[in-house]
Amino acid sequence: MMKKDEVIKIFELLKKEYPDAKCSLDFNTPFEMMIAVMLSAQCTDERVNKVTKEFFPKYNKPEDFANMPLEQIEGLIHSCGFYHNKAKNMKLASQKILADFGGKVPHTMEELMTIPGVGRKSANVIMLEAFNNPQGIAVDTHAKRLSNRIGFSDKKEPEKIEQDLLKQIPKEYWKDANHILIWHGRNVCKSQNPKCDECCLRDLCQKNC
Repeated sequence: MMKKDEVIKIFELLKKEYPDAKCSLDFNTPFEMMIAVMLSAQCTDERVNKVTKEFFPKYNKPEDFANMPLEQIEGLIHSCGFYHNKAKNMKLASQKILADFGGKVPHTMEELMTIPGVGRKSANVIMLEAFNNPQGIAVDTHAKRLSNRIGFSDKKEPEKIEQDLLKQIPKEYWKDANHILIWHGRNVCKSQNPKCDECCLRDLCQKNC
């Protein structure tokens, strides 16, 4: 575990480096956010935005997907990859929301994680982006890589990494944590050939590359 003052310094440096860091997915409602997050698995946010831009104007409610044939949903999302499973989850999730939550996306972690296709990482993103109420820190590939390299956690499982992060990062930073870790991972601390010489954290990072 890192010292609290070191963790705070790291996140202050990252916030200064990426003052405009925010979610890259386009959405207007909690339901659109949920669908976008589902589609983002193993797919770039840029690709997801191109796909949802085509169908969100027409299909943007649980009712639209609950009754839509799977083949039609698959056709809408085909280019996002893993479209068979994603289409199935979109349909089941929409049916669940209609049946159990009055047609509204629930706004608790526990309820969100009962929805098909919504795991803890996705629920964290929805709670933050759709409801502005972070309950944890979403650990995606960027957050996992940076946590291991910087020294926040030596775990490999996202759930265990998140618990290490929550123990070290003050709650007031939870809202920004995932955004700035993603942006730093994309721009500097890349999976291959990280730009350590350009990194604002070079004097604090444990460099566990």
